[in-house]
Amino acid sequence: MDVGIYGLGRFGSFWAGCLAKAGCSVIAYSRHEHPLPEGVRRGTEDEVLNAPYLFFAVSISAFEEVLKAVAPRIGRDTVVMDTCSVKIYPRRWMREYVSPDNFMIATHPMFGPDSGAHGLKGLPVVMCPVTTADDSRYREVKALFERMELAVLEMSAERHDEEAAYSQGVTHFVGRTLDAMGMKPTPIATQGYRSLMTIVEQTCNDPIQLFYDLQRYNPYAKEMRLSLQVAIEKVLNALRREEED
Repeated sequence: MDVGIYGLGRFGSFWAGCLAKAGCSVIAYSRHEHPLPEGVRRGTEDEVLNAPYLFFAVSISAFEEVLKAVAPRIGRDTVVMDTCSVKIYPRRWMREYVSPDNFMIATHPMFGPDSGAHGLKGLPVVMCPVTTADDSRYREVKALFERMELAVLEMSAERHDEEAAYSQGVTHFVGRTLDAMGMKPTPIATQGYRSLMTIVEQTCNDPIQLFYDLQRYNPYAKEMRLSLQVAIEKVLNALRREEED
């Protein structure tokens, strides 16, 4: 399978390398200079935009402007996919800017360079069809993910964002909060504390923009933060009552 990767940031480089290891012929373009993963060749912007299968691996907050700028140059037969950690907005932008003649899939590989460092087997990837008609190209992408031993989850963009707000969103929120507390490794750490430090490391290795984008572009994130705030207050109130007894 010939695949184009638009964006070679931290995730884009990792994803391009994963696809190359899976046997894909991968060509990549980035607006900024980045080293190429093994098995990936550098191409021009137009070459990547005309690849048979095209993954955009840019930040959520940049995706709309990038898509708006390059959509007229995307190949007529190119399958267009995003890799954003939210799905409602990317689906909307693809429908708005990309030609309806292109087949489109909203995808979310729910892992990154840290969680996928020791292999992809069993890690989840979400597929949300943007083009409603059934198509052999959708099945080809799904088959590729299955050959990579990923756990393919097919769902609507709405269900994805609601569930991600209470899984990925909470994880990143807690990781950033613990990092702001200045938590550090300690020789007397329990296993639970070590697990918390792993969350800090994994979330804070990602660009801070990803954290902001997860909170801004997931319509369920505000509800999640309010639920978290209520839960924290509930626990604090229980402690205050216990101290007063």
